[in-house]
Amino acid sequence: MALRPVQVNIKALDHSTIGRFWAEALGWSAYSPGVTTYVGPAGGLVWPDPVAVCVDVVPVPEPKTTTKNRVHLDLATTSAAHQAELVAFLEALGATPAHVGQGKVPWTVLADPEGNEFCVLEPREIYRDTGPIARVVVDCADPQAMARFWGEAMDWTLHEVSDDHAVSRSAKGVGPYLEFLRTPGVKTVPDRVHLDLLPYPGDDKAAEVARLRALGATDLDLGQGDVPWTCLADPEGHEFCVLALS
Repeated sequence: MALRPVQVNIKALDHSTIGRFWAEALGWSAYSPGVTTYVGPAGGLVWPDPVAVCVDVVPVPEPKTTTKNRVHLDLATTSAAHQAELVAFLEALGATPAHVGQGKVPWTVLADPEGNEFCVLEPREIYRDTGPIARVVVDCADPQAMARFWGEAMDWTLHEVSDDHAVSRSAKGVGPYLEFLRTPGVKTVPDRVHLDLLPYPGDDKAAEVARLRALGATDLDLGQGDVPWTCLADPEGHEFCVLALS
């Protein structure tokens, strides 16, 4: 039994605008299958995508606070010229420079039009085959503990683990990496960005949720009401959802 991450959920006041921003940023397409804006590879809506971890932008009534998100995307580039061109393109789309204490680093930190932070990485060989999203990064206090929990939750392969970070990727060697990064501070507000997980065909969602609770996940009431997905939090309080197979 295991789960797979299928999308990054981003909350937005204007889901259509933020969805279009991320579609342009990633070179993908924006789809409106319901009340959200789903961003995935061009060529028609496929859910779940067999390779990519996609983006689902969900409308909410509250704006983002000034608190830095504890989950963000890192975008891949293929050359220094590509990095510079992508940053300029994103700023023309409405992204703004963001300062999160990064100091002098080779990557560029930006925020989307509603303030959600993300990074445009300098070219790195390891990310040449990930697609536009190089990695999903989660700030945490204990990467090793997060690696244990998420390693049990998902069937992804652990590539690195240390006191400072833990990195995993799909066992198929496709799509982005997931990195848990030791970061100062503690979680103080609900995550504006989180992962949505999905059982594999034939697996029982209720059994998967029970398994996650046994691993240390806790139930989460966000006012979601009667919905087909289950809202949980990992041992450090990062929200995530277990979706239902359609």
